[in-house]
Amino acid sequence: MKSKIKKGDKVKVLSGKEKGKSGKVLGVLSGRGSVVIEGVNLIKKHMRRRSESEPGGVKEIPSPIRVSKLSLVCPGCGQATRLGVKILEDKTKVRICRKCQKTI
Repeated sequence: MKSKIKKGDKVKVLSGKEKGKSGKVLGVLSGRGSVVIEGVNLIKKHMRRRSESEPGGVKEIPSPIRVSKLSLVCPGCGQATRLGVKILEDKTKVRICRKCQKTI
C-alpha cells in the first residue's frame, strides 16, 4: 500500500482516542499502512538499563497509527486537507493541496 504521506510531513489525527492531535511524521511503515507520529499514540514501555549512562525505567514511545485516520496539514493554508497530484511540464509529479492548490 503506497501512502501519500511522507516522513517529515505535519499531519492531524481525524478519529480515535487521539482525535484532534497533530504532529510531525517520524517514520512510514508502508507494508503495514501506518505511520509513527511525534507525540501521538504514546505507549509506556519498560526498558532495562543497557549501560551506565542510559537509565532504565518506564519510557513513553510513539506507536504506529493507521494512515486512514490521518490528514495532511498544508504548510500554505495551515488546514487539514486531502492531497492531489499534479504533473509538471518536465514530467515530474508534485503533491498539491486540494484547498489552496499550492505545492506541498
